[in-house]
Amino acid sequence: MPRPLAVVFLVLAVPSARAADAFDLYTNPVLAKVPSADGVKDVKQLTPDQILDHDRLLPGLSGTLVVVRTNDDRWAKLLVQSARQKVDAGKSLPMLLVERFVTYKEGREQAVQAGSSNVSLFPGFRFSLDLGQVVPEALGGDLRFVADGDKVFVEPLGKAKLYLVTKPLPDAAPKKADKVVVGDKFEARLFNGTYRLHDDGRRSGKLTLKVADDGDVTGALYSDKDGEKYEVRGRVGVPNHAIEFTVTFPRSEQTFKGWLFTGDAKALAGSSRLGTGEAGFYAVRVEE
Repeated sequence: MPRPLAVVFLVLAVPSARAADAFDLYTNPVLAKVPSADGVKDVKQLTPDQILDHDRLLPGLSGTLVVVRTNDDRWAKLLVQSARQKVDAGKSLPMLLVERFVTYKEGREQAVQAGSSNVSLFPGFRFSLDLGQVVPEALGGDLRFVADGDKVFVEPLGKAKLYLVTKPLPDAAPKKADKVVVGDKFEARLFNGTYRLHDDGRRSGKLTLKVADDGDVTGALYSDKDGEKYEVRGRVGVPNHAIEFTVTFPRSEQTFKGWLFTGDAKALAGSSRLGTGEAGFYAVRVEE
């Protein structure tokens, strides 16, 4: 049998170039509700027929959504497909294609423990979602792909739990953003919302801002690098389309000064300071 390529991955961050989609809405708090959610099945063996029956559950995405509670008590989500790998003329092997998977850090909202895409599991292969790797039997693993004659299935290993999602979960529905309308007078409340932040072409993430009546700003930055959440605090300035806010990291702080576009309030641009370095940034409003 030809040696399969790109089977083993260890990735501690999900690439940020891909646009967000329905799969991304299944964050750690949503996955934690899966065992008691309507339309979710706790399965001991996931068969190709079950995978086919629930394909394309998520809008715009192929694959079947499954959720795993790992042996290290983390939540993981996977988009999977049942497939076959050609070996010789007229011969092929069954396989499980993991289109995408993300394992979240325990107790975090979106922080990623491991994640990757296009992982192929062949008969006898084990997959550790905590490590993000195909592993040997000695390392246990969370899932095993089995093909024994006509019996083909995926099964959880050890104390891992495998859940098949048969209908979208309400908690993962996209939140509709309020329509932003700029009136004759520009108001500080127009800063409220979610933005895609791009910092110096080096860092990016999801920025949420909320402005209080007194002009104080609170919010969060979710890093595209690893999904970690960082506190945001600041204040709307003078004029009231100006803003200054600080992102607090574990060992440093970064201060942003910028201005919201007064024509449509759809973008924010300015400069940031991290330590002694200063650079430019921009943020584009996310409208669901």
